[in-house]
Amino acid sequence: MQKTSILKSPGPKEPDSFLLIAGPCVVESRDMTLGIAEKLAALSSKLHLPLVFKASYRKANRSSLGSFTGIGDEKALRILEEIKTQFNLPLTTDIHKDEEAAMAAEVVDILQIPAFLCRQTSLLIAAAKTGKTVNIKKGQFAGPEAMKHAVDKIRKSGNENVMLTERGTTFGYHDLVVDFRSVPIMQAFDVPVIVDCTHALQQPNQARGVTGGQPRFVDTLAAAAIASGADGIFLETHPEPANALSDGANMLPLHQLENLLVKLVRIRAAIVG
Repeated sequence: MQKTSILKSPGPKEPDSFLLIAGPCVVESRDMTLGIAEKLAALSSKLHLPLVFKASYRKANRSSLGSFTGIGDEKALRILEEIKTQFNLPLTTDIHKDEEAAMAAEVVDILQIPAFLCRQTSLLIAAAKTGKTVNIKKGQFAGPEAMKHAVDKIRKSGNENVMLTERGTTFGYHDLVVDFRSVPIMQAFDVPVIVDCTHALQQPNQARGVTGGQPRFVDTLAAAAIASGADGIFLETHPEPANALSDGANMLPLHQLENLLVKLVRIRAAIVG
């Protein structure tokens, strides 16, 4: 399976495979980020899963003013570029402002639109104009049917390379819930649909100013995603989530990833029969 082919039409190219988008929440350091990429590349090769490496070069949506936002845009992007070259991996990162689209597109292959910004028309157009694949995360406030309009914004801007990611819907003040009906509903727009198995387990808006999470349910959510027919999964992983500088409360420990992926490959194979 050629990794570059995923970018032309994101999603599995073999009946028993699915797309894996994975990596740390944010580029914390060169050594940490390259170490995770090396482990993920090895798992991708071993399990024959197409992989897109994900890490944010900067975090903009933070709970409190003192939250970590990054090591510097240029420095982080150069680390991502090194990963792309060294491990031959396609990359994705999130963007938050129109002017970031062209800058990030010089390095990454998929531009990720954060869930809170899925209705930001100018941002969607700027991303579409780069010609790169645009992955739009469904807003925590949006029904899956509404995401057709986000897809149309990309296509009407001259870009057919678009995908959607389910990441949960706000449930009360401090929780999210995933409605797996959204997978076939959004697939009906003729786009690949990914399920974000870590951000959907966040517990936002905590009084202490740090987002909580329930990573013990990552296995359950990922298994349900593959069983529901999702084209792939998104998850953030870290060698030591408790010491991560961003979103550690919901990241999957890196050493647990292989066992999870083996289980998901078996589920996928059973479904396609």
